[in-house]
Amino acid sequence: MYEDLKIIHYPDPRLKKMSRPVIVFDEDLKALAARMFELMREARGVGLAAAQVGQNIRLFIMNPTGESENDQIYVNPDLSEAEGSEEGEEGCLSLPGINVTIVRDKALKLNAQNLEGKPFEQSAGGYLARIWQHEFDHLNGIMLIDRMGSVAKLTNRKTLKELEEKYAEEHPAPVKKKRS
Repeated sequence: MYEDLKIIHYPDPRLKKMSRPVIVFDEDLKALAARMFELMREARGVGLAAAQVGQNIRLFIMNPTGESENDQIYVNPDLSEAEGSEEGEEGCLSLPGINVTIVRDKALKLNAQNLEGKPFEQSAGGYLARIWQHEFDHLNGIMLIDRMGSVAKLTNRKTLKELEEKYAEEHPAPVKKKRS
């Protein structure tokens, strides 16, 4: 069902859309999450939002260790009770070749649902909190490029331009007919 899914890259406009809440918890949702784990592992990532595979729903997965027993799925997540802030380096599977330093909340609480729709709550700091915030941003149409400062954008302008050119090649603009 989802075997054709792939990770989409900047500047694909689907990455800028606000994701809608999940209301149906079924086998389709489980199949999507399973496919997302395959794609994340292939790309050697630690997190992946449904928006990054062109699915406009509030779902993200993560695995900070790469060990399958640490696979985690978050449906309709909400972040709260942020504490402190810290800088850290981040990359993004939708912005390959770019790593930048971003300021994020140091610790926070996450409320979400599992694949059956059952609510749960977690609290975390450091790396886990950073992954949550990065993926949560994707659900709100916010990308790493939106959080980059001007120096980081200048530093990465060549890679960004290459991504833009590749997208333009793969998605040519429709030719408008002239009226006579």
